[in-house]
This record gives sequence, structure tokens and C-alpha cells, in this order.
Amino acid sequence: MIAISGIKRFVKEIYGSKIPFMNEILKTIYNRRAVRKYKDVPVDKDLIEQVIAAGRMAPSAMNRQPWHFYVLTNRNDINVFSKAIKTGAIKGLFREGIKQLLHTAVAALHFPKGADFTKEEDMIFHGAPVVIFITSSKDNEWALLDVGMCAQNMMLTAKSLGLDTCPVGMAKYVMFTKEYSRLNVPKGEGVDLAVVLGYGDEDPEVHARITTNITYVG
Repeated sequence: MIAISGIKRFVKEIYGSKIPFMNEILKTIYNRRAVRKYKDVPVDKDLIEQVIAAGRMAPSAMNRQPWHFYVLTNRNDINVFSKAIKTGAIKGLFREGIKQLLHTAVAALHFPKGADFTKEEDMIFHGAPVVIFITSSKDNEWALLDVGMCAQNMMLTAKSLGLDTCPVGMAKYVMFTKEYSRLNVPKGEGVDLAVVLGYGDEDPEVHARITTNITYVG
């Protein structure tokens, strides 16, 4: 975790001299990172359920709460799904076209340095001990926004509990694999995202934030 002084230096880059009071929520927000390397340490079920419970508290359009959570904690199962998704992603990308293929190629640049996409046992989920697939109804036009807010609640809660996370967009390609049926997702739902959870084994750098993206109107 970044020291308080480190947080203040980072926040100062964004706010200038007007550094906001760093309450616990702000500290958690500024400390959260997308972690892609995890210790081989299990996460207690109670902690997993606290993280999911916080996700349920996210706002949703018309309070439809469209999310459903499918949790993997078995290492062998996680590896099987990870390998299947690497193959399923190819099928999904060709269905979605060259534009999506290019976007995913760019996303691949965010994998850990030195990682070999063809050899890593769990390239998709980064060796995390918990994988939480989040689904929603395919006919709900606002569901992706809702799931995004749900996932953010989960990731911030995890950080406050001493855990690390990473959102995994490529997890949606599980729908193009033979393993998908094991999740028992209803026909009208689809996987939007996965959040991986565990005790991080790296300290990712703080990336600069764009600060010229505010326009006051009126």
C-alpha cells in the first residue's frame, strides 16, 4: 500500500495545492490498483461474500440489480477456464470483427512484462485464487453500466479488506468455450466481466491521470 505521503504527492499532481482531506474512502480509491500477480494463498469465503455484498449495493437503472455472480475458487478449475478462454477469445474476436481484434491486441500490452500468452498456465486470471464472473440480462440496455458500478464497489471493498483485484474484460469470451455450460448461466444472460481477487504479489506503479478533461458548462 502506498504511504500517506505517497498518496498526497500523487493527489497533488491532480489537484495542485488544494489537496483534499484524505478520509478512508479516498485513501482506498487512490490505493487501488489492477494487480496481475497473486500469492498462492486462499481467500476466506467470508471475505469473498463481503466483497460481493458490497457489489450488490451499487446503484442500478430502475433498481433492477441485473447482476449475478459465479465464483471459482478451485485452482484446477480456474486454470481450465483460463486455458479455454484463450481459445474462446479467438472465436469471439473473429465474430466481432477486426476492430475488436485490434482493441484486444492493445489490451494485451497490459499483461505483465515477460509473460508468454502461449505458455502461462493462467494468463487470463493472473494466478488469482478467486475468479468472480458477473453476468446480466442480455435485453437490459443499461446492464453494462450497472455491472461496471457493481464491479467498482467490489474492487474498492476488496482493497479496504487487504485484498487486491483486477477487472478482466476478456472473461466474457468464456461464452465461446465448452466450459461455459459448467457455470449454468441462464440462456437470457451473458458474462460481462470477471473480477479476480486475492492477495497481491506485486506493487504496480501509479499511472499518471489526465487532468485536462473537465469542462464546466454554465
